[in-house]
Amino acid sequence: MPLALFDLDNTLIAGDSDYEWGRFLVSIGKVDADLYQRTNEVFYRDYQRGQLDIQAYLRFALAPLAAMQPSELAAIHQQFMADIIRPLWLSKAEALIAQHREQGDQLVIITATNRFVVEPICAALGVSDIIATEPEILNGRYTGAVVGEPSFKEGKVIRLQQWLAERGFGAQPGADGKTGALIGEGLEGSFFYSDSNNDLPLLMVVDNPVAVDPDDELRREAEARGWPVISLREIV
Repeated sequence: MPLALFDLDNTLIAGDSDYEWGRFLVSIGKVDADLYQRTNEVFYRDYQRGQLDIQAYLRFALAPLAAMQPSELAAIHQQFMADIIRPLWLSKAEALIAQHREQGDQLVIITATNRFVVEPICAALGVSDIIATEPEILNGRYTGAVVGEPSFKEGKVIRLQQWLAERGFGAQPGADGKTGALIGEGLEGSFFYSDSNNDLPLLMVVDNPVAVDPDDELRREAEARGWPVISLREIV
């Protein structure tokens, strides 16, 4: 069963759920407004430039989860879905997912954003297989720490290797134990759709890389390599 891999933010939705979650926390008064907003903006610009310190960002982004009760987080996320995420919905993204489902492909959303933020979004898109950054939970509460490798840049390749190996597809690590080529039948016929230059490591190992409403760096790379460039919004 060929894999159809999708980035989430600015690919399947018309915005960045991680960044918007931070802005939403500011808007409802759950964080120090001035400091949190400024820091969120700095991290987002670093991400766009491909210069994000993922560990520093995760310490920042996961701290509010640790500060709140699970019941409060669940209620806030419902409001976030209704007020922020729904307006970012893309009918063409839903159609693309449906196309791959009808072809019998295995649908997977692979995202650097943490599972708490993205899981309800992926469920609304009808995709149950998710590779996301995993926030640590102890005794029913988020701790602010991360479990395992964040699924960011080369980390997406590592996490996909692990996902494939768990399903018996024969993905093997390279000499460094981490970032070797994905081999075996696991990626035969695979697609990966992304908007971001941060996803170049994974785009380079799938059979069918597709740039979706790409940032400038990814557009240049896609054009140089002859990759398809598509839009799920208006025009490319």
